[in-house]
Amino acid sequence: MKENIHPEDYRPVVFEDLASGARFLIGSTVHTTESTKWEDGKKYPKCTVEISSKSHPFYTGEDRMLDKAGRVERFKQRAAKKK
Repeated sequence: MKENIHPEDYRPVVFEDLASGARFLIGSTVHTTESTKWEDGKKYPKCTVEISSKSHPFYTGEDRMLDKAGRVERFKQRAAKKK
């Protein structure tokens, strides 16, 4: 890497996908208070993400409904109350 072009806090961070459980060790400047052990036994900062390439339908080829919590119905109820 070239010297003095990256932010001061650029470091390896473990990103954990909540949907699939997949974990990735990637260099990042994201700020987080959590930490976890990686496969090499070292402790790294951890950032959780809701979806990644291991769980996104575009990359997996799966056709699944992302509206699991009924967000559309709740929106329609709120819109009906405002009228």
